[in-house]
Amino acid sequence: MLPEVLTETAGRHNVMLEESAKRIIKSGSWKKQRIVTLVPASATIDAKVYLSHRCLIYPPNNGAYHMLCQGMEVGDAYSSAIEQILAHPDLTQWEYLLTIEHDNLPPQDGVMQLLESMEAHPEYSCVGGLYWTKGEGGVPQIWGDPKDPVLNFRPQVPQPNTLQECCGTGMGFNLWRLSMFKDEKLRKPWFKTVAGKEGVGTQDLHAWNDFRKHGYRCAIDTRVLVGHLDLSTGVVW
Repeated sequence: MLPEVLTETAGRHNVMLEESAKRIIKSGSWKKQRIVTLVPASATIDAKVYLSHRCLIYPPNNGAYHMLCQGMEVGDAYSSAIEQILAHPDLTQWEYLLTIEHDNLPPQDGVMQLLESMEAHPEYSCVGGLYWTKGEGGVPQIWGDPKDPVLNFRPQVPQPNTLQECCGTGMGFNLWRLSMFKDEKLRKPWFKTVAGKEGVGTQDLHAWNDFRKHGYRCAIDTRVLVGHLDLSTGVVW
């Protein structure tokens, strides 16, 4: 390196102080944004998935607690874990729940982007990242068009770089307002995989069928691109 005369000492963020301050206000990182992260898994988690989870950026100097539900059916894992969180004297007071599934690879800044959307849109109780069902012909997990007067869970066409409201989300990378689960009007268990006389359905859309009835809304942040790993082939969809 060549000799240098030091002429700038304030730093780039200070030089652009107004813009930097607006960024902090927009993200909401100046206030409490404590997050309980919940990961359901069977026997193990793929190394690539583990590394993607480890690289996630959380709000600076805020609480972050990680829970693993191992060897449980996924609907039972979510419902049981949330019951435990709400029964905990400290965690029940936290602001957010982050659900990440054992085969999803979220981007490094995904949590911060979801938080930004939640701060800007208090009308949503859940905002998720965009990921697709596995395999050729997979569809985006943006379930249902809320503009349709009849509740439905047909996959929507993704609109790039926006917050896209839907009737239901997958669970692979979702940020939830924890206060939602304190609503006694909601059906319990919240998440239940259904396969029988009462119908057939995955635990996530079973939950949103009830959440929507009570006025809760969700959206997908299509800036947050989440991979979906096929554990049998190693292909990320």
